[in-house]
Amino acid sequence: MRYLVVIEKAEGNYSAYSPDIPGCVATGRTPEEARQRMQEAIEMHINGLLEDGLPVPEPGAVAEYVQVALP
Repeated sequence: MRYLVVIEKAEGNYSAYSPDIPGCVATGRTPEEARQRMQEAIEMHINGLLEDGLPVPEPGAVAEYVQVALP
């Protein structure tokens, strides 16, 4: 499964989350570290859901960049 992960610059680090998995977040000193930790957090979260017999959220979020003209 592929989940969209959003990585944002924060004060002193980077934070990551997935719109498809509310409450599952991670941080890191670099974008790559935040991405890696988020991958681990998602895997742990999904394993916990499966162990508890709960449904696993389907990936559905998409992201697009838009270009805007400035005056």
